[in-house]
Amino acid sequence: MRILIGHNAYQQRGGEDAVVQAEHELLQAHGHDVRLFSRHNDEVAGIGPVALATQTLWSSPSSQALAAMMSDWRPDVVHFHNTFPLISPAAYWACAGADVPVIQTLHNFRLLCPQAMFLRDGHVCEDCLGRLPWRGAARACYRGSRTQSTAVASMLVLHRALGTWRRKVTRYIALNEFCRAKFVAGALPAERVVVKPNFIDCDAPPEGARDGLLFVGRLSIEKGVGALAQAVPMAGVPLRVAGSGPQAALLDGVPGVQMLGMLAPEAVYGQMAQARALVLPSLWYECFPRTVVEAFANGLPVIASRLGALPELVQDGQTGLLFDPGDAADMARKMRWAQSHAQEMAVMGGNARARYEAKFTGSRNHDQLMAIYQGAIDEVSRPH
Repeated sequence: MRILIGHNAYQQRGGEDAVVQAEHELLQAHGHDVRLFSRHNDEVAGIGPVALATQTLWSSPSSQALAAMMSDWRPDVVHFHNTFPLISPAAYWACAGADVPVIQTLHNFRLLCPQAMFLRDGHVCEDCLGRLPWRGAARACYRGSRTQSTAVASMLVLHRALGTWRRKVTRYIALNEFCRAKFVAGALPAERVVVKPNFIDCDAPPEGARDGLLFVGRLSIEKGVGALAQAVPMAGVPLRVAGSGPQAALLDGVPGVQMLGMLAPEAVYGQMAQARALVLPSLWYECFPRTVVEAFANGLPVIASRLGALPELVQDGQTGLLFDPGDAADMARKMRWAQSHAQEMAVMGGNARARYEAKFTGSRNHDQLMAIYQGAIDEVSRPH
């Protein structure tokens, strides 16, 4: 197939950017002709606020560039990941106007929530779900700015009115059933929302003794860093922390915590192969944390918040343990139990690796992508 991938890259590289790269490489490895249409948020510094708001609503530069690619190269399918803010939903119109199927992976809740995470003041907030997102604008939910929040909310309202979400996207990819249900509740057409998880390719970890717990990720409020900082002394369990972020100071100096800083993927996998469990204390509806798949691939059980899609991904007592979100005492109990039950955690680690091999490999993901692409191509090809 000729496949065009569209992505607005983030200033700080994160999980979405890693998924885009992984899918690009996966498709190329299977012999497809793959090209990338990319814009980068580093461009924002050179764009004035009015021009940026305009591009957020309808990016003529991106739309025109994509229309030219549709004409010159004619891909079989276009697969978008992030279009915010510089590609914009205008891109869907450019592709659909050329009768090219449009796929959109839903990595976060941007189409339903201006802040994209259903999170306000450290708690889940669904006030904009299925409603006009004026509350998100009034509360300055996006970056604490009413101006920027209003621009995002206006983009959502405009494209709902234009029918962009209903008519210009052939297939949406939700990363799990929980997220699919949220998007359908938010009025995306149910028949167009399919489920495909993220993936990685990872050899089985080396055998060896495991000890201590591990946190991998951005040290920010939505990741539950505050509760984690309280739980570690209560649990009396050593915790290694790989990552950085605005709340790093909450963990720095806490007894039992070893700060590793940002690590390369290979170093992260090395840490995962040595730990007894990964701790994932998120406070928001994680769509599909890549660290879960990485942990499972490395035979590492996950201790996670009982929130959103995480109970769907982590089976309590089978591939990890669940605790009440934001409850430091409950988290500490599960951390302490994991550290003192090495044999049981080893069994869970084996289950985690088996689940990875069954559901989250590149080969499995390629088959799912091809089925989604072909279904979209067939739909666009049918007589209207």
